[in-house]
Amino acid sequence: MAAFALASLTACADETEPVSELCPSGRRDGSDIPIATTSAGGTTYYVRTDGGDAAQCNGRADAAYSGAANADCAWNNPAIALPASGPARIAGGDTLLIGAGSYRIGDGGPMQPIPSGPSRAQPTRVLGRSGATPTLVGVAGTHRVLNLDASSNLEVGHLEITDGSDCVYRHSAPAAACTDAMPWARVGLYARASHNVWLHDLDIHGLAARGINAGGLRDWTLERVKLNRNGSAGWDGNIGEGGSNAGRIVLRDVEIAWNGCGERMASGAPWACWAQRGGGYGDGLGTTDTGGQWLIEDAYVHHNTSDGLDLRYMDGADATRVTLRRIHAMANAGNQVKVKGNALIENSVLVGHCSYFKHKFFMTEQDLCRADGSTLQLVTTGHDTVVVRHNTLIGEGAVQIGRSEGNPTDRIAITNNLAIGAPYYLQPDQLSGFSGGRSWSITRYTGNLGWHLRDCPGDTICDLNPRLTNMSLSAFDAVPLAGSPARGQAGAVTCAQAPTH
Repeated sequence: MAAFALASLTACADETEPVSELCPSGRRDGSDIPIATTSAGGTTYYVRTDGGDAAQCNGRADAAYSGAANADCAWNNPAIALPASGPARIAGGDTLLIGAGSYRIGDGGPMQPIPSGPSRAQPTRVLGRSGATPTLVGVAGTHRVLNLDASSNLEVGHLEITDGSDCVYRHSAPAAACTDAMPWARVGLYARASHNVWLHDLDIHGLAARGINAGGLRDWTLERVKLNRNGSAGWDGNIGEGGSNAGRIVLRDVEIAWNGCGERMASGAPWACWAQRGGGYGDGLGTTDTGGQWLIEDAYVHHNTSDGLDLRYMDGADATRVTLRRIHAMANAGNQVKVKGNALIENSVLVGHCSYFKHKFFMTEQDLCRADGSTLQLVTTGHDTVVVRHNTLIGEGAVQIGRSEGNPTDRIAITNNLAIGAPYYLQPDQLSGFSGGRSWSITRYTGNLGWHLRDCPGDTICDLNPRLTNMSLSAFDAVPLAGSPARGQAGAVTCAQAPTH
């Protein structure tokens, strides 16, 4: 997979506002530095397409199979290192280095879990070769292409993970549903009870159900990961009992898109999109009840058939927190972002074009703009602090910022944002509002700009056209034009980011 970057829409600060406050760098403070990229000890094993099976090669040399038995040569499939039955052929702290090419996973059953590394400093590593991105192709209906069940102290990187079929698991349309005759896989990467893991430079796409199915995690970091066009969800945190997470869960430089859709193998195009009312799911990222300190930054989250980032099930504990920074979310069919408990949302562009999927694929009308389609939804639990600052929001939901639950011990600060309304999709004779909902939280509004809205809370200024490059839902562009009153007022339009491809 080629690495991708997020490019600033405009210069990252107005001269009236300091970069250190408005445009945080996103650099690590040391608490979320990934585990080591070089293994202290352990053996390196090799996989390449011209290698041999377990009887022909021992995997200990980066060489093709020469014809001799048990030779120093590479294996021809990662599944030889982690067979479905019997002992693993690699140990904790070893490195499995996979060469360029395509490798079928699941013909003899799913691979067993990757052995845990001895420590955070000595991880087990499963990596694509430098300069090559090997493809692991799930087949035979395998439940998981990569298995991290109870696996800890790991590094997994430079891999493409997909399956061999266009189909979507249990799709309500027979033409889209998987059958036993098709080479499909249900989940790209599965994890449970897994700690100290670094996933990086992964392209997980086209799975019949979920790109990642993971819960019960502690201290996970994802960097430069794509979760696109997976038939049920991008990342589904529901693994059953024991799915709550803890520690630091970090996602940085990620794309999460078109989940709830199948993928055409020939073209990579999405198809067969569906959501809850049609029997599907469709969150880009969704969890069950969870704790942890979540940091998601430099993320492009778009065209998922339900919510974009659904963190509605954070447990609300005092030590639980979500930080969202430089998020570009757009055209998700539900809420673009949903957060519960302590949270900071800053320097982001959220485009609530929640009717995008109207008359497209297999989407039903009832799945468009669900949960009122609010662009950003905040849920409080008591004694929470929520800060929403320097963001640009536009949408066709009931409000741009929805608020629910909580009590007067909660504090919500909505500061220096730009909110742009549109006709409310479910009641098009009404404009959407700036903010609203049934919540007892104490909310303070300062320094905000609004345009084309039903209401203007606090000191919000709503009679000045923000003059952005494009203020339509279908082609929204937050770059301010010359003379825009948003410059130096609502920080998001000078700090938000979008992807380059």
